Amino acid sequence: MTHQLRPQPGIMDIALYQGGASKADGFDEVLKLSSNENPFGPSPRAVAAFRDTAATLHRYPSTDHAGLRAAIAEVHGLDPARIICGAGSDEVITFLCQTYAGLGDEVIHTEHGFAMYRISALAAGATPVEVAERDRVVDVDLILGAVTDRTRLIFIANPANPTGTMIPLSEVERLADALPPHVLLVLDGAYAEYAPGYDGGAALIEARETVVMTRTFSKLYGLGGLRIGWGYGPAHVIDALNRVRGPFNLSQTQQDAAMAAVRDRAYADFCLLQNAEQRARLRGALAQLGFPSDESFANFLLIHFADQACAEAAEAFLRARGILVRKVAGYKLPAHLRITVGRPEDCDRVIAAVSDFAEVTR
Repeated sequence: MTHQLRPQPGIMDIALYQGGASKADGFDEVLKLSSNENPFGPSPRAVAAFRDTAATLHRYPSTDHAGLRAAIAEVHGLDPARIICGAGSDEVITFLCQTYAGLGDEVIHTEHGFAMYRISALAAGATPVEVAERDRVVDVDLILGAVTDRTRLIFIANPANPTGTMIPLSEVERLADALPPHVLLVLDGAYAEYAPGYDGGAALIEARETVVMTRTFSKLYGLGGLRIGWGYGPAHVIDALNRVRGPFNLSQTQQDAAMAAVRDRAYADFCLLQNAEQRARLRGALAQLGFPSDESFANFLLIHFADQACAEAAEAFLRARGILVRKVAGYKLPAHLRITVGRPEDCDRVIAAVSDFAEVTR
């Protein structure tokens, strides 16, 4: 008998998320620069905390994440009661769509925005609305022009992925102040730490009831494999999100490793300094070879090529050298490649390979 089961509206419109490649034919080990991971790995203190949980794996974890929320609040000067933790910031994005969007509602994201905004909106039954960017930069006026009575959420990443660009805090504030009171503005700060002097939007949230930010331990803190993220917002938003959050969504291993990571400021500062230095060096070297990029405020560069064929040829050339980078045609950037900023020796290897590519394509 043929089944009559039907997924909820929107589910079958979701294209499966594609992560960065991690393998290349002919190589046992590759230089993976396709997923914006911290090339130095996690803090040794985080690794030690991870190991220390091994003997207590039979115990259920803390359900309120009080220790982790306190550590985050301590480092960032926030109210721990207004922090929510999730399995990566992806889960917090899912909570936001589950809680505030549904059938008949609209969720705005920008042209080159993170794929999970659209996916989470569709999964909640809402309609994703894509807004153009200007030269790969979020445009506040274009977003405001797309707001309707049905708009419930607006997602912007600042700095953005996969472009690396960002808008000033004054523009974010202008957007927040111009929105009607039925719209929640979500500031995705996965790369916020890499932008000097930027608080991810925390100050805006303190003064408003309709702004929330998401953050992650996957980038700067090198804990992508553990899936730990968090959000910060008005008390009424966090209270609502906690009602859809599963009670055991983070293991104690995740919580303890994240607490150790966020408190190891010396290691975080080392990683930030290395990224800034190598990002500038890599950007300058590739531009000299004829492959420019926009100024990046993250831990990667979006490299510009003459056309899609050239970008694909470069990706294949690098892959043949055991270097994996990210094709971003799925983000409507077919003539670009995203390259994570690696260690000094990693950047040397990328520069040498791109130099050879430039020679053979002249």
